[in-house]
Amino acid sequence: MTGGSQLTPTGAEARYEVFHTDCVARDVVDHVTSRWGIWVLISLQRTDLRFFELRESIEGISEKMLSQSLRALVRDGLIWRRVEPTTPPQVTYGLTEFGRDVGEPLLELFDRITRRLAD
Repeated sequence: MTGGSQLTPTGAEARYEVFHTDCVARDVVDHVTSRWGIWVLISLQRTDLRFFELRESIEGISEKMLSQSLRALVRDGLIWRRVEPTTPPQVTYGLTEFGRDVGEPLLELFDRITRRLAD
């Protein structure tokens, strides 16, 4: 197959061929399911957070990895970034509608796992 997005029409709806390495949907899935991407999306489900609040809410994440994860998720359209013109700048992150749609099942999965482990 050739083409960058690997879009295949299937009936009334078009789907991406996520098993192809050049599929754009695959990049988004990789970012969402990365080691830290999941935790960023779950952390932002309840409220918008500033950078340092995200860092404190996700134990074990370095500033570098948080920055990289946030950059990728912003680029994918899952989260938004707002910079307040203060000294130092205050940067706040929140979920877009797309990010909420993707994050809700992740939060449900996390809740199911923690309920099961409690038994």
